[in-house]
Amino acid sequence: MTDPLSRMLSTRPHVLADGATGTALMNMGLGQEPAELWNLTRPEDVARLYRGAVEAGSDLFLTNSFGANASRLRVAGLSDQVGSMNRRAAQIARQVADTAGRDVIVAGSIGPIGEFMAPMGSLTHARAVEMFHEQAEALREGGADILWVETLASLEELRAASEAARRVGMAWCGCLSFDTAGRTIMGVTPAQLAAAVEALPHPPVAYGANCGIGASDLLRTVAGFVASGNERPIIAKGNAGVPHLLHGDIHYDGTPELMADYACLARDMGVRVIGGCCGTMPAHLRAMREALESRPQGLRPSLDQITAKLGGFASARH
Repeated sequence: MTDPLSRMLSTRPHVLADGATGTALMNMGLGQEPAELWNLTRPEDVARLYRGAVEAGSDLFLTNSFGANASRLRVAGLSDQVGSMNRRAAQIARQVADTAGRDVIVAGSIGPIGEFMAPMGSLTHARAVEMFHEQAEALREGGADILWVETLASLEELRAASEAARRVGMAWCGCLSFDTAGRTIMGVTPAQLAAAVEALPHPPVAYGANCGIGASDLLRTVAGFVASGNERPIIAKGNAGVPHLLHGDIHYDGTPELMADYACLARDMGVRVIGGCCGTMPAHLRAMREALESRPQGLRPSLDQITAKLGGFASARH
C-alpha cells in the first residue's frame, strides 16, 4: 500500500474525484488549440481549474494532459512538446495540491492515443507503450502521485498503458468509456474489463468507467462490475447529462441535485472513487460532497431505482 490512493482508501469509505476538464476550459475561452497547450501558455487558468475542484471538496483531481500524446499532438504540429506539456500539467497540479491544506491526490491524466490498435489498425503494442511511457515519465517528473488512464475503448490499449505505468514504476487507475448499448465502441463489456484488469502483470489500483452517455448508463455499467465479483476498488466518473450551448458556453443538463443523487447511488453500489466527467463543474462537486457526507449509506439500488432517480437509459443493453 505504497501509493497515495490506496492509503487514502484505507482510511475512508470513498474518495471524491474531480469533474470536467475540457468543458471548464472551453468555458474559459479555449478555442481550437489543444487544451494541453494552456499548461504552457495560460498556466494561471489551468491552476484555476484545479483549484475549483479542490475548493469544491475533491480529494483527487486530474491533470490537464488527457490528449498530450505524440499521436494527438502531431495533428497540431506539437508532437515535440509532449514532455513539456505533461510535465507542466503535473507541476501546476502539484503546487495546487501542496497548498490545499489537506491531503489531495494529483492524478496524471492519460487519454486514448487516437489510433486503432492492431490488428484493426496500424498501431502496434510496442508503439502504444512508447507513447504512453513518454507521457507517464513526464507526469512523474512533474510530480503526479498516480497515473489515471481514462476514456479508453479497447483492452489492447489498456494493456499498453499498464506496461507504460510499470516501466515508470507508478501506481495507476484505468477507466474505459461504455457508450454503445452498454459496451465500449470496441465491444468491451463491463465483465470483460473486470476480468482483464486482474490478468495484467501490473494491475491498476482501481478500475472503472468514465464519460459515456450519462449518469444512469454509467451506473448500469457499474452494476456489471459489481456482478463480476471483482473486489478491486471501482471508479465511477459520469457525465452531468447531455450538452447544450447557452450564451456561447457549453452547459450540461445534469443539475447539481441530480449529480448528488448519482454520487450517493454510486456509493451505495460499492463504488470507492466517485467523480464526474463532461459537464461536471464545481457546483456539482460541492453538491456531491455534501450529499455523500450528509446522506446515510443505503442498500444497493436496483436498475429501476437508478432510472427513477436519474432518468432512463440511453439504449438497450446487448
